[in-house]
Amino acid sequence: MTRILVIEDEPQMRRNLVTILRLEQFEPLAAAHGQAGVELARRERPDLILCDVMMPELDGYGVLRALHHDPATMHIPFLFLTAKGERTDVRQGMNLGADDYLVKPVDKADLLRAIRTRLARAEQLGRREFQPNFDSPAPLHALGLTPRVAEVLLWVAQGKTNADIGLILGISESTVKKHLLEIFQHLGVETRSAAARRAIEVLSAPGVRKPGPPA
Repeated sequence: MTRILVIEDEPQMRRNLVTILRLEQFEPLAAAHGQAGVELARRERPDLILCDVMMPELDGYGVLRALHHDPATMHIPFLFLTAKGERTDVRQGMNLGADDYLVKPVDKADLLRAIRTRLARAEQLGRREFQPNFDSPAPLHALGLTPRVAEVLLWVAQGKTNADIGLILGISESTVKKHLLEIFQHLGVETRSAAARRAIEVLSAPGVRKPGPPA
């Protein structure tokens, strides 16, 4: 059964999320604050994490940083679920490596759609045994892309929408689409998924992977 970790300090919200997940045949795990969430994630290795941002002691950004610096948890899909919906908040979460940023109150259907989309993507990556390093777009320059276009491809490879990419990079969606056309032309592909796959192959090369823990 797919296990989903909910890190949420508000008790009623935490209970509601756990109930929704259980009714959808997921196995929910729950943590009442950020530090407990980090410890539970490291111990249980859930398939996906739903995390609030505003929490005492260790906030959601701190949770994401801690898990992304741990080779054992860095590839777990991570979704922010929060009341902080300003553009700057969304951009910060995305730049830290969150897979999605859902603003409360979130519709149940939207929540489940985001969860299933990220789980499906993680499964595809797992089947291909890819371990991409999304820290920098620099390796993608070897594909003949300019730094800005490589940035766009980096986020495409992480499953971000045009709207997400525009928000992260501070550009319009039309500019994102223009860069996508450049990507398709340079890579000789016709679809977004094909471009993402090529980027993931490059970012999974041995010299690009993140180092493991010290011996």
